[in-house]
Amino acid sequence: MAETSITIATDPVRQFSVFAENRVGRLHQLTALFKEHNVHIMAITVLDTTDSAIMRVIVDDRDKARELMITNDFPYTECDILAVEIDDETDLRDVLAALLEAEINVHYVYSFIKRPEGRAALAVNVEDADVAAQALNQRGFKVLTQRDIAR
Repeated sequence: MAETSITIATDPVRQFSVFAENRVGRLHQLTALFKEHNVHIMAITVLDTTDSAIMRVIVDDRDKARELMITNDFPYTECDILAVEIDDETDLRDVLAALLEAEINVHYVYSFIKRPEGRAALAVNVEDADVAAQALNQRGFKVLTQRDIAR
């Protein structure tokens, strides 16, 4: 049975958008810092511009990640993101169809690297996460909480 959006609201998946100058090794510095402190990157995407990069990451221990970024001069913002479990790549169409039917605008999508149970998942930034979660639940998709992605 899919989880309800009430659960999502109480323990949402958080995404960090880390801002870094576009120079060799900066992404490595962040990932090495997390690894050294046992923070696991569960999903990542990097947007590159001429002068800077935005590294969007979802981690298993958001409090420790936040502390590490503050103390190591990695400027960031954070926001809730919708995380939805899928069986395989063929579910992408059905996820997007559910959001289209609910008239939810999708800003961006990226995939998880790995989940603790080995299931695939998508990180989806949408204009209305509550309505999106309800639409996905109605279609039988499991919308994940931070607890679901923790190791």
